[in-house]
Amino acid sequence: MLLIDIIQNNYKIISIVGMGKNAGKTVTLNHLIEEAAINGITIGITSTGRDGEGIDLVTGTEKPSIYAFEGTYIATSEKALKLGDAKIEIIKVTDYRTPMGKIVIGKVRDAGYVQIAGPQTTKEIKAISNILIDFGAEVVFIDGAINRLSSAAPSVSQGCILATGAVVSRDMNKVIRDTLHAVELFKLPEVKEDTLRILIKDIIQKENISLIDENYNVKTLDIKTSLNSGKIISQHITKSTRYVIFPGSLVKNTIEDIVKGSRLIKNVTFVVRDGTKIFVGPVDWLRLCRQGLKVKALNSVSTLAVTINPYSPQGYYFDQREFLNSMKKHLKDIPVFDVVHGGEYKDEIYR
Repeated sequence: MLLIDIIQNNYKIISIVGMGKNAGKTVTLNHLIEEAAINGITIGITSTGRDGEGIDLVTGTEKPSIYAFEGTYIATSEKALKLGDAKIEIIKVTDYRTPMGKIVIGKVRDAGYVQIAGPQTTKEIKAISNILIDFGAEVVFIDGAINRLSSAAPSVSQGCILATGAVVSRDMNKVIRDTLHAVELFKLPEVKEDTLRILIKDIIQKENISLIDENYNVKTLDIKTSLNSGKIISQHITKSTRYVIFPGSLVKNTIEDIVKGSRLIKNVTFVVRDGTKIFVGPVDWLRLCRQGLKVKALNSVSTLAVTINPYSPQGYYFDQREFLNSMKKHLKDIPVFDVVHGGEYKDEIYR
């Protein structure tokens, strides 16, 4: 099975997100671009940041360039459009702006390398992706920027491919643990009850942290962000409180302050928009769950596949087979692809 086989005819908008810089996200994108071309699939490409430049602007290390085949649709900024060598026909100039100019929609007429600098908000990314589909892209790939897992959110894409690798840590076991944790957060259980979902959607749209009691009464707190607000939130939790809704991010310090400040935590479920909004490491997450933490999501994130990169730009690397086999053993329900060494998935352990 090829990586593109998971997507073809099943999904329209796919995010590619990385566990960190140099985790293999662009390698994964190039792999998908090539497989799509071989299979005659017309694709669109955009990004939540900037990608495709030969040298990383932050670290100064070499980066894989993005090669676009003839017929590919791209959404990039006016300045980035001029930095590649592919010949691109501009078919639409949008009103969406970035530091590198307006976002333009183009179609590759002569294959070559491209640089992608797309919109910076999830709402704009979704809108641009839909425009690419309207012009003829069968599948749109969103290249997520570093630490911008939000592009994997269900409000943006229908599923994500998670790129991970040796760059996350010199300890292979830690890489596997952190990757498993990300996947677990992505598939947080969803709130199912219709009445509750309607209330939560409204709260998230209004962007106010709120509490819901056993009778579905909503108490809105006069705080916009959960940062440094744990103690305030805990003071408002009563015996009848059943849910605490976080429209934005949920971070470790906030959870810890709520747990310390309220003995009623075991009666309460925290609710976030989706798992990309949680910023708690695997060790702390396990500890907090043992202390009674319960978290659900309005929408879970579908992880379609995990890709691995056994090499780190710092000069160390993992044994290819050991890394692939170990990741497969732990991610039993999700296909794992080594895109650096071919990328074909087999159900049996690689020997």
